[in-house]
Amino acid sequence: MPLSAEDLADIDAVLTAAEAGAEAIAALRARFSGLSITLCDPSDVDTEDPFKEYERFDLHLVDAAGHCWQLTKDSNAATGIVVVKKRNLA
Repeated sequence: MPLSAEDLADIDAVLTAAEAGAEAIAALRARFSGLSITLCDPSDVDTEDPFKEYERFDLHLVDAAGHCWQLTKDSNAATGIVVVKKRNLA
């Protein structure tokens, strides 16, 4: 399921909301029930540049089309997302 421009705009809206926090993941899972959505610790992806940065989160796109999944910058190849809560936030 490639991520469309509308999908990315919906993700933006959730992750940029002033109250975005733990409920952001639940909101993303409700909106994108067919998309793999993972919340991970910053140390799990600390050597990778995010697809997009937000005030409270970083967003990485996942391509799991091959044998092993990998992070990608290509929204057309994305089969999932990884959301990373920034460390400096409670």
